[in-house]
Amino acid sequence: MLIIFNKNNLNIKIKHFKFGYIAVGIVVVFAMAMASCVFARKNSKHSSTLRTSKVSLQKKISRPYPDPTDLVKEGEWKKSSEKKAYPNLKKVKKLVIRVSIKGNRVYLLDNNKVIYTMLASCGKYKNGKSLTPLGKYQIIGGRGDKFFNSKLNEGALNWVSWTENCVYLFHSVPICKNQKINKSEAAKLGKQPASNGCIRLSLPDSKWLMDNVPTGTPVVIKTH
Repeated sequence: MLIIFNKNNLNIKIKHFKFGYIAVGIVVVFAMAMASCVFARKNSKHSSTLRTSKVSLQKKISRPYPDPTDLVKEGEWKKSSEKKAYPNLKKVKKLVIRVSIKGNRVYLLDNNKVIYTMLASCGKYKNGKSLTPLGKYQIIGGRGDKFFNSKLNEGALNWVSWTENCVYLFHSVPICKNQKINKSEAAKLGKQPASNGCIRLSLPDSKWLMDNVPTGTPVVIKTH
């Protein structure tokens, strides 16, 4: 077989060769662009999912009133819940204590206006129901510096009762038998219902409430 090369044939082959490389390059670039686009879409969907999850979480925690800007971080049990001073109850015309179980807050109201917000933890849920009873109550005469329940192996400081026979109380975060704060339970303050039915508050909040809230003050407890 005789193969004859000439200048024209060689030029055609070289052109075809160059065109082949260019075509492959275009395909590679296009494929990379498509892959980048798919990755961007997936990343966008992931970010959108995260944002949606955060929004959903915020919606689950429904509270009757917005948190004040000076509220301390949730889980803080050593400080007052707000940085401002506690209200002067002598100037309050119509004091009501409003409790939000799922909101993990206690509100001091004057004519339905919030004058102070406290981090709280109410009764944990069992069989879909909180151990803190819903309804309208009032502060009764019972109050004291501390108690310890041997059956529950748990106690607290600065308590004041809102039911007869002092069954349910406002009190501090829990203490152990050795009188020390149960820090793992205290860390739940303002974050989740965690008690056996009473309403937990920070150490300063519970002390102020015990010392200042008048007997007969209405207490309204709702799910939100």
